[in-house]
Amino acid sequence: MLSIQNLHAFYGKSHILHGVNMEVHPGEIVALLGRNGSGRSTTIKTIMGMVHGHGSVRWNESDILGHKTYDIARRGLGYVPESRDIFPKLTVEQNLLLGRQNGKKTNRWAIEDMYQMFPRLKERQHTEAGVLSGGEQQMLTLCRTLMGDPDLIMIDEPTEGLAPKIVELVGEYLKELKRRGLAVLLVEQKLTIALDISQRCYVMGHGEMVFEGTPEELRADARVRKEWLEV
Repeated sequence: MLSIQNLHAFYGKSHILHGVNMEVHPGEIVALLGRNGSGRSTTIKTIMGMVHGHGSVRWNESDILGHKTYDIARRGLGYVPESRDIFPKLTVEQNLLLGRQNGKKTNRWAIEDMYQMFPRLKERQHTEAGVLSGGEQQMLTLCRTLMGDPDLIMIDEPTEGLAPKIVELVGEYLKELKRRGLAVLLVEQKLTIALDISQRCYVMGHGEMVFEGTPEELRADARVRKEWLEV
């Protein structure tokens, strides 16, 4: 599905990613872990064509590295940024409608699906998005990306700054995406939720992959956790 080989990325003259290799298979949740500054966000931004890189990024057997972001999105990759990037003066429902891709004959998701998963959004469907709480904005951003009907959704720090109950809700939401056949690439710092919902995980350090394995293998590897994850 998604295969990355020897990926390098740069911000100006700064070399951020140093030969990253990773894969995401259909219908699985993969956690991308690491401390701040390790290169996790840069990885998914490079996949989405937002950061210059070289190497190989293949999506369903086609090389997409260097393509425009809108073209990559139309091919079935969704991206939920850490900054959320909602349209504050538009209502919840207007934000969701903007996520739809014109020209698609079928779509696995409708607005009512979003409201069913997150009843709070239905309650606030006519409310301007800018007055929503942080948790509500996170729900809205996730749902707006889903409205584009991606096959793989990449999510950057979805639980950042959220209350524990909302974190649990986001975790259940991600499991629901998997049940509906979507693949998820999850950038997350909270090990508990990441290891609970993922089937495989990668750990990054200094722009390189330093671990690849199952959540069980990572739990058992105290050296990797201490050196690359724990504060």
